[in-house]
Amino acid sequence: MGEETTMALVSSKEILERARAGGYAVGAFNTNNLESTQAIISSAQELGAPVMIATSQSAIAYAGGANLQSMVNMLADAADVPVALHLDHGTDPDIIRKCIEWGWTSIMIDASAKPFEENVAATKEIVDRAHARDIPVEAEIGQLKGIEDQIRVAEEEAHLTDPGEAERFVAETGCDSLAVAVGTSHGAYKFKGRGKLAMERLKEIAARVSIPLVLHGASGVPADVLERAERFGAKLPGAKGVPEEEIRAAVQLGISKINIDTDLRLAFTGAVREVLVSQPEVFDPRKILGPARDAIKDVVKRKMRLFGSEGKAA
Repeated sequence: MGEETTMALVSSKEILERARAGGYAVGAFNTNNLESTQAIISSAQELGAPVMIATSQSAIAYAGGANLQSMVNMLADAADVPVALHLDHGTDPDIIRKCIEWGWTSIMIDASAKPFEENVAATKEIVDRAHARDIPVEAEIGQLKGIEDQIRVAEEEAHLTDPGEAERFVAETGCDSLAVAVGTSHGAYKFKGRGKLAMERLKEIAARVSIPLVLHGASGVPADVLERAERFGAKLPGAKGVPEEEIRAAVQLGISKINIDTDLRLAFTGAVREVLVSQPEVFDPRKILGPARDAIKDVVKRKMRLFGSEGKAA
């Protein structure tokens, strides 16, 4: 038998530029533990899809930065698809610096809560630091509603990304990808009515910005995943996500990276609750967390197919 092909962590710049050129999007899936990471990377392996493993600052505080890097690097090294390790919503300069030193292959600086000029300055500083180590940087302009880990933006303060400001921002900061606000929000409660994104605005941004665009707050809150969690005791009244048709349209208009976290949490919660309720005699953590890993894997595969990244690893 011939030697197996393996691949260590790669730069998100390589992954996302190919996605932009190919007209598909790469999923950036948040992880906090071993089971989630295994599910994400094995899904990418089975579908032949490039993937980004996203870690929030709170995930780093929970699991330890060096631990996360070692775990993701080990699993990526055993795979033969491109895997990038991404810092999601970096607001703490010290954490950003440590992630650069620890071996992250993608950094997000989120200074979107600051006035435009301060956002530019803060982003440019991180771009210069990261680029010195050949690490690409994602930045954000505009703000999303809702809550995700340490990011809190009041609804009345949320605003969509201005296309002209986006063009100027990219030129002045030298960032490698740009997260834009076009109507999504973080968490499980994104819309009161039917979810709809600002497609004309996205189209204009894509025409004026040459780098890959990123969609945050894009979980769909799938009905079957939500129903399973609620059937076994979760209380999530009114939870609603971004419709799949809106995601497809956003990808067609130029979105190259899509962040998914809430859907993974819901899948994990539903699976764990089902085991604990239906098999109260079980106390082996593997029998509790194994089904949760399978549930996350199912969601990740569905997202990869939705984003068009299946088969794009080669």
